[in-house]
Amino acid sequence: MSTNIGFIYAHPDDETFLSACLIKSLADNGERPVLLLATRGDAGKKNGDVAHLTNDELAAMRTEEMDTAARILGLNHVEHLGYPDGKLNMMDQEKFVDEVVSFINRHELKIVFTFPEDGGNFHPDHMTISKITAEAVHSGRCPSVQKMYYSISDTLRAQGRTPSVHIDTRPSWELKAAALKAHQSQIFAIARYFGDLSACPENRRYESFVLAWERGTLWPVKQERSIMADLL
Repeated sequence: MSTNIGFIYAHPDDETFLSACLIKSLADNGERPVLLLATRGDAGKKNGDVAHLTNDELAAMRTEEMDTAARILGLNHVEHLGYPDGKLNMMDQEKFVDEVVSFINRHELKIVFTFPEDGGNFHPDHMTISKITAEAVHSGRCPSVQKMYYSISDTLRAQGRTPSVHIDTRPSWELKAAALKAHQSQIFAIARYFGDLSACPENRRYESFVLAWERGTLWPVKQERSIMADLL
């Protein structure tokens, strides 16, 4: 029986930067990975040759790019909330939490992945979607959820947090590179992080995640062979 697993991020391409190989491995194993994006990335005009586009035109382009990446990664479903890029912390936070709760419950998610509290790089949108997702999971309104993971960050490491799960991207680098290339409008940002995509950069080799919450317990300390470990 397959397990519904949700990835909740801010922009198209976040899913590939942080978790492409994890998503693909889940899909290949018969699980049902789904993705919720808070924005369509309509403000990301400095990361490719797209400065001439309007926000609506860029949003449409990035939605198509996301569809292509989703097919590469094997995502079962992609949903966009359509909030304005760069302004998540200005939105009605109560309504925002309600929408994330609704997504989690519609898909009966058992496991949720999102950004860490610092957003990984202190991007306000990343920090906001982390906060909103955590509030949804901690609210008690999502009874299907058993685990929530954060992607690793320097802040978490400084706090003494260690990843519960590591995914080595080197064996599947061609897959991850193809999904990154699908987000062509953001190619400048992709190059800053991953180079020309001809080979897996050593400093970006692993997709690593910290178990932040498990059935009511914050920060359980454990190493896991699989995110599916200890599910009820």
